[in-house]
Amino acid sequence: MATDLRVSLTDRCNLRCSYCMPPEGLPWLPNSEVLTDDEVIRLVRVAVERLGVREVRFTGGEPLIRPGLTKIVAASAELAPRPQLSLTTNGIGLERLARPLREAGLDRVNISLDTLDSERFERLTHRRRHHDVLAGLTAAVAAGLTPVKINSVLLRSINDDEAPALLRFALAHGYELRFIEQMPLDAQHAWDRATMITAAEILAALQAEFTLLPDPAKRGGAPAETWLVDGASGLDGRPAKVGVIGSVTRPFCGDCDRTRLTADGQVRNCLFATDESDLRSALRGGADDDEIARRWRAAMWGKRAGHGIDDAKFLQPARPMSAIGG
Repeated sequence: MATDLRVSLTDRCNLRCSYCMPPEGLPWLPNSEVLTDDEVIRLVRVAVERLGVREVRFTGGEPLIRPGLTKIVAASAELAPRPQLSLTTNGIGLERLARPLREAGLDRVNISLDTLDSERFERLTHRRRHHDVLAGLTAAVAAGLTPVKINSVLLRSINDDEAPALLRFALAHGYELRFIEQMPLDAQHAWDRATMITAAEILAALQAEFTLLPDPAKRGGAPAETWLVDGASGLDGRPAKVGVIGSVTRPFCGDCDRTRLTADGQVRNCLFATDESDLRSALRGGADDDEIARRWRAAMWGKRAGHGIDDAKFLQPARPMSAIGG
């Protein structure tokens, strides 16, 4: 059974990243279809107490715009055994929420930052909020939400020259940088493998300016391949690391330990799954925890051996990334 649960709290977002959705946005889920705070809390409890989940990450859309986020985090932190709690966010609003979330029990954050240039940021996201993301990073460290990880996606002819600069920025501030290959999860279905910046290209750009050493730590089910940056250390004094998540060209499906819950209560056993299992109807239909756990297990038993992106029959999921959760 998967031990890492990704919980999408909303499909809505306050950015319009070009690799995720069109500038005008998307039709959002009606509020009546989105799980309530208490429903989210119950499903997280079932996952932890009955299904062996040990890590819970809250995602979106943008989870910081969920009004009940702090309540959900606090309830999750009270579970036994207590899961590790993290958040994937674009950082907008984190300057205000970092400390309340830490006090509620959040352990750490992943913050998306694809460029150090404010004009490029606006081109990528269609919003002038670059300064808010940087403020969120600073607030996360001050609140103790460490290690603070940065997620970066490189796009050809837009920010593909920034890999070394992003790493220098991360090293200077004690952040852990993760590059993520662009995946076929955009709402526009415009993803093109031929123009994607690959893990090999990212590594080549980094190795042109840094000495990267193999990370002796076991990778386990972690999505990122990591390297030690020679001569650099993190805030904890340990050797600094940089990671690359090669979801497309260097898949790690055989070691994947994740299960995903969408904002409307659907279980997905793979980020690229084309089918889902409905837990919201079970919740609202009066199912007890045993029945919910049984349905969840059945959904995970159908997990495929791989995402099949290289297969000629591969079909991009109907839901975009914003509606699935990272």
